[in-house]
Amino acid sequence: MRSPQNATVLITGAGRGIGKRFAIGFAHSGARVGLLGRSQGELDVTKLEIEHAGGTALRFRADVCNFDEMCAAVDRMTKAWGGVHTLIANAAVLGPVGPFVDQRPRDWHELIQTNVLGVLNSCRAVLPQMIQRRQGKILVTVGAGATNPRPNFAVFAAGKAAVARFVESLAEEVREHNVQINSISPGEVYTSMTDEILEAGARAGAHELEVAEHVRLSGGIPAEKQIQLALFLASERSNHVTGKLIHVQDDWKKLEHENGRPDAYTLRRHLK
Repeated sequence: MRSPQNATVLITGAGRGIGKRFAIGFAHSGARVGLLGRSQGELDVTKLEIEHAGGTALRFRADVCNFDEMCAAVDRMTKAWGGVHTLIANAAVLGPVGPFVDQRPRDWHELIQTNVLGVLNSCRAVLPQMIQRRQGKILVTVGAGATNPRPNFAVFAAGKAAVARFVESLAEEVREHNVQINSISPGEVYTSMTDEILEAGARAGAHELEVAEHVRLSGGIPAEKQIQLALFLASERSNHVTGKLIHVQDDWKKLEHENGRPDAYTLRRHLK
C-alpha cells in the first residue's frame, strides 16, 4: 500500500463486524476507504463514524455474489479516487448450523455463493487494474474452519479452506505482476455470527457454544491486533509476503524481515 494518505482500500462486508473494524482502522491510518455491502443502513452508519473521526469513505451498495455489481463498484471507486490499491475480501455468511446430514442442499447456496464465489468475484474485479499498474494488495478473511475441522459447520469450514487454497494458487499467478495476496484468520471476535451460534443452541455443539459465550462476554480478539496485521499486509513492508495464511495470533511480525520456508504459513500450517 502507498503512504496512507494516498492509499485507497475497498472492503467487502464493511457495514458490520470485522469488515467494519478494518474500515475504521484503515480510515484512521489515513487511507480512503470504499465500503461495500448489501445493507445501505449499515454502510451509512459506518461511513458516518469514519467521517466524524475525520476520515474519508465512499459507500457501494452491492452484492459480492453479483460480478457485474462488483465491477461497477470498482469502476466508481476508480473514477473517484484513481484506483483500488488494496482489496479486503471480507464478506461472509455463517450458513446452516448443525449436523451436515440434517441440512438441505438449498441451505448451502448462499454460503457458497457469498463465501467462495464472492471472493472470486471481488478478486477478478480488481485484478486487471492492479496487474496493469504493477502494484496491488489483496487480503482475504478466512476465519475459523480453514485450518482445522469444524463439526456442525462443515460447509462453512470447507468454503474457508477452499478460499485459502485459492489465495495460495492465485498468489503464484500474479507474483510477477507485483501483486500480493494473502489470507487473514482474524481469530474469535464478537459479531452477528456469534449471536447466530448462540441462537443455534445444541445444534452448534458444546465447544462452539462455550467459545461463543466467552467471546460474547469478552469481546474476543482486540480490534487493534487485527488492524495492525491487515495494515502490515497492505503495506510495502510486506511486498515479499504472498500466498500466506496468517492468524492474528501468529508471530507474524518476524515476516517483515524474513520470508521463511515456502510452505510456512500456508494451508498446511507448517510454522517451523
